[in-house]
Amino acid sequence: MNIEYKNSQIFTPKELQDLFLSVGWISGNHPEKLAEAMKNSGAVFSAWDGDKLIGLINVLDDSIMTAYVHFLLVNPEYHGKGIGKELLRLVMEKYKDYLRILLLSEENATGFYHSSGFVADKTTTAMFRDSF
Repeated sequence: MNIEYKNSQIFTPKELQDLFLSVGWISGNHPEKLAEAMKNSGAVFSAWDGDKLIGLINVLDDSIMTAYVHFLLVNPEYHGKGIGKELLRLVMEKYKDYLRILLLSEENATGFYHSSGFVADKTTTAMFRDSF
């Protein structure tokens, strides 16, 4: 297996739908919106196995101080191969001069983020409002 990493914000809706649904994320049911969201992101790095999109990280940023990792996902068939770590490393390199990189983590992924240098902020609560 030869994984290729790309820095691009252009994807087909089908590529995104397949990846997002592979991890069970309902946003995969809105592939056209995902494609548009990627175009409007500050940065998007992706992992490919041939012509198959197998991983993606996208970041929203204010262009100088704060970057927010919005999505980081890897197709479960490729878990444990260091793909998520490499995608996160690419983001950390791009945003190395920013004051803060933020993200929300599902409870089962906190160990992954801790091993990459992230710490939990016990003083805040994540809040959101879905319109799905």
